[in-house]
Amino acid sequence: MTRLLAGLTLVSGGILVIFYISFLKSKPQEWYVWAAVSLILTNTGLYLLGNAFVHKVKADLIRRQKQKDQTKKYEFE
Repeated sequence: MTRLLAGLTLVSGGILVIFYISFLKSKPQEWYVWAAVSLILTNTGLYLLGNAFVHKVKADLIRRQKQKDQTKKYEFE
């Protein structure tokens, strides 16, 4: 849950940086810095969201397997 929230926050921050720089009309040399900040925030956020999704699916599969094992155990007894 923490990774999911952190990922959403970082992606939102990256998008806000993009909007900020597009509406601000900064100096020509300054856009490289803002582009790098936006790139880092967005990619880190997407990585954390993907990581949270994989861990959620993995936890669900493990839980489902445990439930199957328990039902098999009670069927044979």
